[in-house]
Amino acid sequence: MLISIVIPAFNEAANLEETLHSIKQAAQTFLHRGWGFEYIVCDNNSNDGTSRIAEALGARVVFEPINQISRARNKGASIAKGEWLIFIDADSRPSSELMNRVALEIEGRTTVGGGATVLMESNRLWFRFCVSMWNLTSLICCWAAGSFIFCRKDAFDSLGGFSEELYAAEEINFSRRLKKWARPKSLKFKIIRGYPLWSSSRKDSLYTTSEWMRFFRKAIFSPMKTLKQRQDCQPWYDGRR
Repeated sequence: MLISIVIPAFNEAANLEETLHSIKQAAQTFLHRGWGFEYIVCDNNSNDGTSRIAEALGARVVFEPINQISRARNKGASIAKGEWLIFIDADSRPSSELMNRVALEIEGRTTVGGGATVLMESNRLWFRFCVSMWNLTSLICCWAAGSFIFCRKDAFDSLGGFSEELYAAEEINFSRRLKKWARPKSLKFKIIRGYPLWSSSRKDSLYTTSEWMRFFRKAIFSPMKTLKQRQDCQPWYDGRR
């Protein structure tokens, strides 16, 4: 068994080293089972040395010139050799316990993929509330957070990967399509709880409440138009780090 861990990265030089070290440590659970793992960094048109750092730390590196999260994940998956894919954001750090739970789901042979609840620290009450509400929604609806998604490679290929029409919420779209693909095969989509993925809360400090409110207002009243336009998905694409 080979597990391919894909990390999309746009100007992530400041975070990538710590992220890759945490992934390598957490992925030891695969080696203990006699499995192998590889990690692939998709440099999504960075200009800060992201590729150099990734290569120095032993990652396979692929370049995607169009700055879009879906394209970066899909490009990374296109060179993956594993039977299973795990997508982890470059500012997130999985624990050994979380990776072990993923391994258990793989061993069970009844799971097609899934995600995990997330932990994002913040001093702002509204941001903590939003994270809590997302975790609740994720568990109820079985939607994976984009910062951590795992799935069978054959299922991913059958679906054509993440939608490249969407600049945000592509993980929700993928979760729904993957569940639909898995249903007639009696496979489940699992959100792992109890071992949340630590993810950076930098978007909390980099963007004001009014900026977030503008995005949510557009997304609520005109969701598909908003999610399909890069300029409307500012917190993901304006380059603030």
